[in-house]
Amino acid sequence: MPMIYRDYGSTGARVSALGFGGMRFEDIENHDACVDMMLTAARGGVNYFDTAPKYFGTKSEEVFGLGLQEMRRQGLPYYLATKTFESTEAGIRREVEAQLTRLGVDVIDFYHVWCITTLADWRERQRNGALSALGRLKDEGLIRHICVSSHLIGEEIRELLMEGVFEGVLFGYSGYNFQTRARAFEAIRAHSLGCTIMNPLGGGIIPQHPQLFEFLKVDPRESVVEAAILFLLAHREISTILVGFGNTAHVRVALQAVNSFDESRFETLQEIKARAGAGFEGLCTGCGYCDHCPEEIPIPKLMDAFNHRLLLGDGGKALSRLKMHWDLSPEEAAKCTACGICEGLCTQHLPIIERLAELAELPST
Repeated sequence: MPMIYRDYGSTGARVSALGFGGMRFEDIENHDACVDMMLTAARGGVNYFDTAPKYFGTKSEEVFGLGLQEMRRQGLPYYLATKTFESTEAGIRREVEAQLTRLGVDVIDFYHVWCITTLADWRERQRNGALSALGRLKDEGLIRHICVSSHLIGEEIRELLMEGVFEGVLFGYSGYNFQTRARAFEAIRAHSLGCTIMNPLGGGIIPQHPQLFEFLKVDPRESVVEAAILFLLAHREISTILVGFGNTAHVRVALQAVNSFDESRFETLQEIKARAGAGFEGLCTGCGYCDHCPEEIPIPKLMDAFNHRLLLGDGGKALSRLKMHWDLSPEEAAKCTACGICEGLCTQHLPIIERLAELAELPST
């Protein structure tokens, strides 16, 4: 079966349902192997390639430059996506110009305001002039579409996207945490946004714990990786799913999963979601009902980090999740006064106070 292509919102772009994520190369120094991965994906119909300036330092963008050059030589089409943390006009322009050089291109198709973790963070970038700077770069033909990469959850991600200033969004969504960001799809539909999904395998949690995610399977013969990808494809709002490939074998597995998709999956989506409860026993599902802390503790984000401790059996993994994904420290958990409001609201009846206390004991540095 050929690759599936979907509209990227109202931009006019038709993107492959499977996208190539450039942050998980097994050996970034082996340029030939990395380029071969990109070519394998492109020959399989992948036309969406996503990287960023801090993946392996700048080495991911540099490898992408080599891969895109070879793709052009072979006549393989592509869309290119990358990102910036910068928010001032000077900073963004400096970053874009360096990226164009590293990537060996004249224009970037999808350019993301990168890694919005709080609405306050977004407001600050607005005040610094990020949108006006990106608008000028678009007018000059250096970027084509202004997008956003977000780690917001619940109502916050919906609020961000309902502003109507972006043409597309990139966010984490999978069979592991789909309740967390479901509100985003309301805004995606309302504004006809392109939708790119990252971490489709829950940052590796799904393949590492297949027994917890059996509920994703429609056919018992499917691997949990195939089922997780097909679950996402059953969302009509999703334009493309980024998989961070380590090697060429990973590319082939993902291509096989996408190529097995048929439209009957659209009819199974709600049934699969309803089965999720059993698979998530003891895990925070990210529903957000607990997010009413009088101390303003971001409980859903802390519970997401604690999931990593439960699943991976390592407090260091929870600490890494707090710092790298949410930009939080254990001191946030230490603010808990044990009032019990969150536990009264928790749909999973989890011992949130106890878990916050455990997180608070993690080293802060």
